[in-house]
Parts: sequence; structure tokens; C-alpha cells
Amino acid sequence: MTGIDFSGGSIEYARRESKRRGLSIDHVHADYLEYDTNRRFDVILMIMCDFCALSPEQRARMLNKFSEFLKPGGAVLLDVYSLRAFEEREETAVYAPDLLDGFWSAEPYFGFLNTFKYEAEQVVLDKYTIVEEARTREVYNWLQYFDPEGLGREVRAAGLEVEAFPGDVAGGDFDAQGDEFAVLARKRLPGESVR
Repeated sequence: MTGIDFSGGSIEYARRESKRRGLSIDHVHADYLEYDTNRRFDVILMIMCDFCALSPEQRARMLNKFSEFLKPGGAVLLDVYSLRAFEEREETAVYAPDLLDGFWSAEPYFGFLNTFKYEAEQVVLDKYTIVEEARTREVYNWLQYFDPEGLGREVRAAGLEVEAFPGDVAGGDFDAQGDEFAVLARKRLPGESVR
């Protein structure tokens, strides 16, 4: 098993937990968009709707990497935000001391959140402005929303075959009214025809 994360702190935590539980996991501190390996995998997971934060070009690159990294017959499972969730999002402006319960800094800060909704692209931007005593910074969190048809097109363009659209990565039933859903796709076996 291999785990990849851009956050050094998350990788260190995962290493400690793996050691404590006696698990043999290769933890890689890397940007998954840049990650390369000669290893081939039976299953690739991308969870927590991380796929939604990627641009169209990054998503295509990621799916092509998945296709390359999978063994023939191997599967990829990822989850995304639904168009139903997009419909529920509204353009807003909020501000608060230590916005999101101190998520953005260990130091006291004042946080502003401006949410912008782009209907044609089905994208939402959450723009965070974090004002600390010593600095001010902005974080742009772009999120793409999907329906099964659009996600299926992207997955198939990478040479993967869609097996199912479960309601979540645990295999729940698809719910058209749900805020999220998943896709399970497979790399075809050599000589296998497209269904």
C-alpha cells in the first residue's frame, strides 16, 4: 500500500499511526500531480472529493496517471460533489474571528469568506482572506461539481471503463438528491473490448 500527501504533517501522522497499528505502508510526501512510479496498483483511491479541487487539465492528467499506474483489470474509486450540491450553494460573504474554529492558523486571526458561483462552469470559488497580526493571505478554493454523465466522459477519456456510480466510496446506493457520489472505474484487460 502507498499513501501520497502534499502535507508533511499529514504524512508524519500517517507514519506514526501505521507504525502504532503494525501496518506496512509506503508513505510518500509528494504532490500527487507530480508523482511518478514504476509500481502498478490493483486499486487507486482518491477520496474526500479532492478530485473536485482540480482544474480540467489537472483532472485529465490525474486520470491518465491512474490509467498508467493501474494493473490491467485494476480499479480506481473517487468521489465528487454533485450538481445537486451545486444548486444548494449560494454566493455569500461572511467574516468571523478565527473563522472555521481556528482552521487557518494557530495564531489569532480574522477570516473573511467570499463565495462566488459560476453557473455555466458548475464551479464554486470559496475565497478566504486570513488576516493575522503579522500577515494577510488569500486562499482560493475552486470546486467543480459533477453529474454522472460528465464525470463518466472524463473517466472514459483516460481509457478507463466506468463500472458504477455508487452513492459514496463505501458503496452506498446512488441518490440523485445526494450532495456527493462516487465513480468506480476499471482499466480494461489486454484484448478486452469496450462495453
